[in-house]
Amino acid sequence: MAGKLKITAWIGAGMLTGALATLQLQAFARGSVSPLPLEELQQLAAVYGLVKADYFEPVHGKKLVQDAINGMVNGLDPHSEYLDAKDYKEFRESTSGKFVGVGIEIAPKDGLIQVVSPIEGSPAARAGIQAGDLITRIDDAAVKGLPLDKAVKLMRGKPGTQVRLTLLRKSANRTMTLVITREEIHVQSVRGRMIEPGYGWVRINQFQSDTLPEFVAKVDALYKADPGLKGLVLDLRNDPGGLLESAVGVASAFLPSESVIVSTRGQIPEANVSYRNTPSDYSRVPGQNPLASLPSAVKKVPLVVLVNGGSASASEIVTGALQDYKRAQVMGELTFGKGSVQTVLPLGPETALKLTTARYFTPNGESIQARGITPNYMVGPLPGGDPYAALRMREVDYKNQIGTGVQAASSPQLRQEIQHQDEARQELEAAIEKNPKKFPKLPEYGSKQDWQLEQALNLLQHKPVVTEKLPAAQAAASAASTAAQPAPTH
Repeated sequence: MAGKLKITAWIGAGMLTGALATLQLQAFARGSVSPLPLEELQQLAAVYGLVKADYFEPVHGKKLVQDAINGMVNGLDPHSEYLDAKDYKEFRESTSGKFVGVGIEIAPKDGLIQVVSPIEGSPAARAGIQAGDLITRIDDAAVKGLPLDKAVKLMRGKPGTQVRLTLLRKSANRTMTLVITREEIHVQSVRGRMIEPGYGWVRINQFQSDTLPEFVAKVDALYKADPGLKGLVLDLRNDPGGLLESAVGVASAFLPSESVIVSTRGQIPEANVSYRNTPSDYSRVPGQNPLASLPSAVKKVPLVVLVNGGSASASEIVTGALQDYKRAQVMGELTFGKGSVQTVLPLGPETALKLTTARYFTPNGESIQARGITPNYMVGPLPGGDPYAALRMREVDYKNQIGTGVQAASSPQLRQEIQHQDEARQELEAAIEKNPKKFPKLPEYGSKQDWQLEQALNLLQHKPVVTEKLPAAQAAASAASTAAQPAPTH
């Protein structure tokens, strides 16, 4: 990658709701650093001194400094943050797909934490935790209103230590308490199978360090099972993102050599780069091409990409590239809309600053920030659409998000959109609480009841596809923002 930084990146949405992305840029030692604002720093020092001297009880100086840094960074945008020793360690673990915990995928639900799925073979699965269980307490901490990332931290720890989870299982109308011993969990990022003779399904849960070899092995296995594969479904639903190099590699598997996959633009020179379909931009081992074993037919196999509101960042990069080159038909729901890049800047051996340093752009030069990617075929998870769509948190819902690049985050149009979404969310939450039986359970991805996968297969087989109409306001906003994007720059 001559003249360009080697990618070691994390672009995604933490668990199912957050959103983060990193490029390891050498961002220290800037030649044009602005002069320090001495008056403001004197005020900061004065406040520090007053708190240390006059607060009703002693406060550790380290806490005051960390809180000051947190306040400075957290006010910038939703994805910039200070990483203390524990956060930094967990952040590095997340890129490997390995962590120490109980082994469950979770999401917010009615102010509590809902189990989306226990990871196969994990302590949680062995303890009998089921999808749909609601976590009400973690040890002595009540979960009601607890942010998702805080709940994650409480459930993680050292191998061999125990955590006590109190669960509400609505299906059995009972509460239970389980004591679970934490273990190192390895999250398999890719799974797939033949869904019908001649048609394959590959699902990527998250872009991790081993995603690309897992993806290649899975696609190779599908072609070994049927060398005449007629169609493939790439499932990125609820994929929060992950390592950029893995995303570049997956997109490259389907595109011609040297195709631009994604570009980034920011204030510093290192942030202005384009990533292409070349091994130096996605291989973790110099001189090797992890895509080399793939059959040539994968470049032309009919392809459908499935996405939804939980598809964020790295998964949006793959989707945007395949859609821009018209290499795939995109089906599902509007994606999350995270189009910013965060750089991880180490502050020492144990702490770091994660700072938004760039926007990223699809090959056609479009920013998807706070807009998302509109599918070619709008298909909800059920024949009647998505009954829970209003509950989904998207990038545009963050009050301090950085705007679309065409519209500021504080623009009247975006503020009005957020207000309408908040109102719709409140109405839906009230309706679910009043009569939960009216709201069906969504099908498991890849199951026989998976409506979106069924429609993807229909498209590949040239059968009728049942779609839902894009709301007029959303269609108009999408068309207007697309028309206002800058020209492609490769």
